[in-house]
Amino acid sequence: MAKRTHSAVKNARKSQRRRVHNRAKKQALKDVLKELRAAPDKAAAEKLQAKVQSVADRSARHHIIHRNTASRLKSRVAREIAEKA
Repeated sequence: MAKRTHSAVKNARKSQRRRVHNRAKKQALKDVLKELRAAPDKAAAEKLQAKVQSVADRSARHHIIHRNTASRLKSRVAREIAEKA
């Protein structure tokens, strides 16, 4: 293998740290979505909706997910809550 430059080694370390951080944040978003979908009734789901929107917006702001993905998630969540009986 060719000799790696100092900057390449540093960038590899940075990428690894970012990957671990981003995966944790993405998993947090998935967890809160799972929690909302498991909500027993509409009132409980509505309480969790603000939390889901907050986590989705924060993830988009930090470029963990695309802003359109966050928007789509929030729209789908709102529609799911509206359909709950």
